[in-house]
Amino acid sequence: MAENTGELNMSVSSICRDKAGKKIAYVTFSDGVRNAEGRIPDCKITSNDGFAAIEVVELEKYMSSHLDEIKTMAANVNVLGAFMKK
Repeated sequence: MAENTGELNMSVSSICRDKAGKKIAYVTFSDGVRNAEGRIPDCKITSNDGFAAIEVVELEKYMSSHLDEIKTMAANVNVLGAFMKK
């Protein structure tokens, strides 16, 4: 069983496009036990496993208030770099 570390980690995907062609990125929050995934730029949690409703609201507020930073992170994700040998 995973252990809650007390630390909330966030990871950001690269920018991709949804079915309508709109640029989006996925943001994942995890503390080792609970996980939630959201989408920017709409800043909505799309899946949740373990976070309370009020915590989901706070995660959405966080995405919204840090949207520019998260967009920059997503723009700097190098997907192909994960497959390149150094």
